[in-house]
Amino acid sequence: MVTGVSRDAGARCARRLADDPSIGTVLGVDVVPPRAELGRVRFVRADIRNPVIAKVIAAEGVDTVVHTGVVATPGSAGGRSSMKEINVIGTMQLLAACQKAPGVAKLVVKSSTTVYGAGPRDPAMFTEEMAPRAIHQTGLSKDAVEVEGYVRGFARRRPDVCVTTLRMANWIGPKTDSPITRYFGMPVVPTVFGYDARLQFLHEDDGIDAIRHATANELPGTFNLAGDGVLVLSQAIRRLGRPVVRLPSFTASSTAAVVRRARLADFSPDQITFLTYGRAVDTTRMRTVFGFEPEYTTAAAFDDFRASLTPGLTGRATGLLSLGLGALRG
Repeated sequence: MVTGVSRDAGARCARRLADDPSIGTVLGVDVVPPRAELGRVRFVRADIRNPVIAKVIAAEGVDTVVHTGVVATPGSAGGRSSMKEINVIGTMQLLAACQKAPGVAKLVVKSSTTVYGAGPRDPAMFTEEMAPRAIHQTGLSKDAVEVEGYVRGFARRRPDVCVTTLRMANWIGPKTDSPITRYFGMPVVPTVFGYDARLQFLHEDDGIDAIRHATANELPGTFNLAGDGVLVLSQAIRRLGRPVVRLPSFTASSTAAVVRRARLADFSPDQITFLTYGRAVDTTRMRTVFGFEPEYTTAAAFDDFRASLTPGLTGRATGLLSLGLGALRG
């Protein structure tokens, strides 16, 4: 069973698993039907925030649960309250259902490197054993920490279940629509003056393959996943060939508001901090224990995304952005 199939990542994961001959029936679960074609995946309309999900797991005889149903931004969830309900309450209900189901033998959770936060005192590379140095009191960073806490609790209560947590760097690629891809797709790219964030990416195809790898094998534990290498923000923007406007750090929140009004991206405080300080993770365990090698490096993944970009926006959105950024810069 794959959760969150109404979004592209969940739908692609479900299709990839359904195409694997070693995997039997794949159920795709979400509140609303997916826009994308699911192929051999059987869609079940259900809300993981509702205890009824336990009935679905029991009735369908689910033995493996792949949880991709964590949303990244309030805008995509209908507000911060809905986002937290989906991410935290939904995960709690899903884990409670799995705990009651004796047939569940494996749980794969798509998490994020946002659990480490982002800040000026971060280490050069976060390993899986390191605690975060700075976490926002709201947003995806906080939700990811809570979700992983509940997952660890579940693993203690059900030691018979193989639990795999995948802390993935930002997905990027031609088909990925996320705050980070929208940021790099802006006609004028705002940055924070005096900072040059370190960035790692995971190509969308590698992300899908990593989830399939975790599902098809017994690989308990927590793993950082990212493409080789690091790009600093200035290098990434130079590769795009787009103009930059450098803004003082105290204007970051106002800049995010301008970007949201222009409907160019949906930025939260933790995303702004990430684009200020950046974050990098150590992927040694990904290779030595998890046994996975991404096809794309961080730079190659970014270049594949860059090749898919269309020319900059025109019209009202660009005008609003330019006026807003100009006012903030002044």
